[in-house]
Amino acid sequence: MEVQIFGVQKSADTRKALRFFAERRVKTHFVDLTKRAAALGELRRFAQKFGAAALIDRESRRFLDLGLQLASRSDDRWLELLAEEPGMLRLPLARLKQRVTIGLAEEEWTKWLDAP
Repeated sequence: MEVQIFGVQKSADTRKALRFFAERRVKTHFVDLTKRAAALGELRRFAQKFGAAALIDRESRRFLDLGLQLASRSDDRWLELLAEEPGMLRLPLARLKQRVTIGLAEEEWTKWLDAP
């Protein structure tokens, strides 16, 4: 079992996610979004389950700096923008096979670990 976590080291929730899995001795693959942006295909996996709007951190500094509070875009355009601007993502993004979560989701992660 290997969980893939997308995030940034400065994010407290990303660090909590990494610690959550480390404490349970679950192998993680951490993708630091400051060094490598998430691929558009990866973001689509999360958007298929939760919608593109759920990926956007509307309170992030980058979202506010770009002045996107009143912006209306298609889901595909939002995903392209999020791939270019990872500072606007709600973090962490976690994936185990086909299961995905956005943000801190310890209850869901516990279900992942308890499932056969």
